[in-house]
Amino acid sequence: MKWDSTLYDSKHDFVAEYGKELLEFIPQSSTQTILDLGCGTGVLTAQLASKCRKLIGVDSSPDMIDKARKQYREIDFRVADALDLPFNKEIDVVFSNAVFHWISDHDRLLKSVYKALKPGGMLICEFGAEGNIVTIEKAFAIACRNLGYEYRSKFNFPSVITFREKLERNGFIIDSIYDFARPTLLKDGELGLENWLKQFFASELAAMPQQDSARVLEQVTNLTRESLWNGKAWIADYRRLRTIAHI
Repeated sequence: MKWDSTLYDSKHDFVAEYGKELLEFIPQSSTQTILDLGCGTGVLTAQLASKCRKLIGVDSSPDMIDKARKQYREIDFRVADALDLPFNKEIDVVFSNAVFHWISDHDRLLKSVYKALKPGGMLICEFGAEGNIVTIEKAFAIACRNLGYEYRSKFNFPSVITFREKLERNGFIIDSIYDFARPTLLKDGELGLENWLKQFFASELAAMPQQDSARVLEQVTNLTRESLWNGKAWIADYRRLRTIAHI
């Protein structure tokens, strides 16, 4: 999907804000190299700088990387495919926040990460777990079907058991892996859910005539109001999977 970096930073900065919790798991070393995999606009990447000698941020979105380079000129940002990282035993820590659920092939992803890591290197990541945004996604599928469209989920939200098996199969030793609920407040009051949908379901909405996409947004709002609207703000039904592992 094509990312709107401005909308992402202005309306969905909670992604980076929650990612700060992951930083405490990163060892501090004046000699290590850290790779921020799926760095987006570089907000979290910049906070890694004090923990390493060398810092690299990669993302598949040229728009995100362009904005990251403009905001943090001292950091090495590159456009790269997570499934084919251009590193061979060069990285001490691969850090990744809110990225893995966008990648359908976790086996290939983990092979790519493994190849990039030095012996003993760490993977520190967090992303959507099984059950993440289930209320929103179900409502979106219903709204699409009501207008004659078929919605097929593009997300990969694994269970702890499934992701544990993939990690072990691909050579990782697990230090910690668990999932948890993270109810997430969306900005802008009544418009919060609509803004979220326009960002994360942008490709599906863009494929519809404007009148249909507007009706889908309206229906999703109506279908989820009872469970996700608290009277002042939308609270998205997030669940996260956090993993600390090494090779």
